[in-house]
Amino acid sequence: MPHAASPSPTPDQSPTLGQYLIDRLTELGVDHVFGIPGDYVLSLYKMLEQSPIKLVGTTREDSAGFAADAYARVHGLGCVCVTYSVGGLSACNSIAGAYAEKSPVIVISGSPGMGERVHHPMLHHQVKDYDTQYKVYRQLTAASAVLDRPETAFSEIDRVLDVVVRNKRPVYLEIPRDQIHVRRIGPRRPPKPEPPSDPHALREALDEATERLTKAKRPAILADVEIHRFRLLKELLELAETTGMPIASTILGKSVLSEAHPLFAGVYEGGMGRPEVTELVESADCLLMLGCFLTDINLGIFTAKLDPSRCIDATSEHLRIGYHHYRDVRLDDFIRGLIARNLKVQRTPVPKRSNPFAEIEMGSGDSPTTSPRLFSRLNRFLAEHKETTVIADIGDSLFGAMDLEMHRHTEFLSPAYYTSMGFSVPAAVGAGLANPSARVLVIVGDGAFQMTGMELSTIARHGLNPIVIVLNNHGYTTERLLLEGDFNDVHGWAFHRIPDVLGTGLGIEIRTMGELEAGLARALANTSCFSILNVHLDPLDHSPALDRLAGKLAAIVDKRADES
Repeated sequence: MPHAASPSPTPDQSPTLGQYLIDRLTELGVDHVFGIPGDYVLSLYKMLEQSPIKLVGTTREDSAGFAADAYARVHGLGCVCVTYSVGGLSACNSIAGAYAEKSPVIVISGSPGMGERVHHPMLHHQVKDYDTQYKVYRQLTAASAVLDRPETAFSEIDRVLDVVVRNKRPVYLEIPRDQIHVRRIGPRRPPKPEPPSDPHALREALDEATERLTKAKRPAILADVEIHRFRLLKELLELAETTGMPIASTILGKSVLSEAHPLFAGVYEGGMGRPEVTELVESADCLLMLGCFLTDINLGIFTAKLDPSRCIDATSEHLRIGYHHYRDVRLDDFIRGLIARNLKVQRTPVPKRSNPFAEIEMGSGDSPTTSPRLFSRLNRFLAEHKETTVIADIGDSLFGAMDLEMHRHTEFLSPAYYTSMGFSVPAAVGAGLANPSARVLVIVGDGAFQMTGMELSTIARHGLNPIVIVLNNHGYTTERLLLEGDFNDVHGWAFHRIPDVLGTGLGIEIRTMGELEAGLARALANTSCFSILNVHLDPLDHSPALDRLAGKLAAIVDKRADES
């Protein structure tokens, strides 16, 4: 006889909605929640405060989103909790970036109670309709729900959290404030497990991939961000080491593995990258692309030359081999399937990595700081201090950092696809809490710092000790190289004086290479609080990587002019 169904818990035995959500977050390993309190979410904040989860208050909601994003990239899952509209809508930009770059962030928002909506049609923070914010987040997340009915709210939490774990993209949960303490009605219905790959499609895809790889004369691997997100580094390394195929990464996938690994060839950036990496990737007669985002930045602003007919393009969302498309094949199953085939392929030589800083003259101690000299010195800093997480903001902070050699995997963070300025300093909060054993090095332009840099206040409050390098070139240098104008200028800040405002921190002003050397030594020794280095640069000074890109784009423009 079949067993009788277990009786449902009585209402007073089951957890409240708020407690159930906190319990699920704890089960998933969320140890920190970022955000700013507001009256629509205060009851949940009190419950979080009394739970094992630590609340991390930030200065702005968009900064909370950036911090949760970075936390997710390092820790595996992040969470931001904000109030209705003024909080939720403020966080939209950072959550949009997390969606674009597949960073699994849970957004929790309070909202007006269901009862008060009946008697008070216009409540504070309301924009248009009560569901305006929900409609916005439906466009920015992989799953969303308003938890307004006890009959469905608990299963909706399970459904939405299942999506963030599977898809590695943000999700949204909205809780009317009078629903926080309601209890479940009816049994729990957990979501169904993730379906396996279609066995027939998987077998045929592996057959075709095996044939292409074993026949190729110059096979190679291009690995990208989904290897990070789906925690497939072990499988990537096993596949590469058993076949001997060299690995290049994209900009977004930088530090997908240690860049000191003997099979690592470098970062592929189209025309912006190092020539030997570009040659390896673009001359491969079978390029195994794993978890790749083919964005304009990853492709060196469309200077890349990748022939689809020679590519095996496998992501969590599709699998394409040449011009053949295979449905319902999971990325992890495909990679593990290739490993199980024990492939015997031609050994493509790993190109000798050139040193982009080799010809940079560092000058004497009183020589002025320049962008090439700065990045050359930071590269040596990373070689000396390998347990460092680098966070690069957008612009030449990112382009220059592409040439830095990362010695550990998943220790380079940047919004290299969505490219939202202001990511880096708030991200230092999330990364620092997610992995306290690694020192955080932030590289940020003066313009980006002025957007969110005062998140140093949160860094100070929580006793974090990042080293923040501000590229102070008085504006948006990358934009200057595209189109000059006064609109690219920003008001000059005395960045090294910010510790005076916050009452803690080490601020250092740097104009010469001697001052840079001494400043890095002082910052490294300062482990009790943050250090900020105000590095003065010429407004038109830029990194070697940006110089390569500018030269490549100029050549394309000249060629098109000749053809016309």
